[in-house]
Amino acid sequence: MGGAWWWVHARSAREVLEKFAWVEVVTDPETDPEAVTQREGDELEEFDIDAPVMPPGLDGLRAQRDSQRGREGFGALAGRDVVYVRKPWDDEDDGRVVYLMEIGPAGRRVRQVELADDGTAWRSGPEDWPFNPPVVDLFDPVLAGQEISRHEFEESWARAQQVTPDV
Repeated sequence: MGGAWWWVHARSAREVLEKFAWVEVVTDPETDPEAVTQREGDELEEFDIDAPVMPPGLDGLRAQRDSQRGREGFGALAGRDVVYVRKPWDDEDDGRVVYLMEIGPAGRRVRQVELADDGTAWRSGPEDWPFNPPVVDLFDPVLAGQEISRHEFEESWARAQQVTPDV
């Protein structure tokens, strides 16, 4: 996993999220323990959100967001404290898996249920993951179609077995 950092001059954190796909806004690294803090001595490129040209990397994220804006479901899940989604995943080695995820406001998993083709269900939480980056972009219009109810998530959570650490 990698990442890039920029210092963005914008009117609000939400404006940054609406303008660029797959970004995380860190307004105060001291109060955001999940955020990767900037290494001492690194120079951040500064730019204005309304600039016509963006730095490499961020330009593609703006183009991606521009293609999403105006589509049904754009931003429908943004701004909520908790969102529940069903995300399919095809793994060549393990077959088709579906993840039911409880997602926080920054797009990070809070809890997760893994449903395998054979009916097996495993539940896990942050204590089971070595790291927990954002896994969804809450403005993505496709994600709105993957939303499920809290009830559906909780039923699956209650039936699932707890993940056990690999020994």
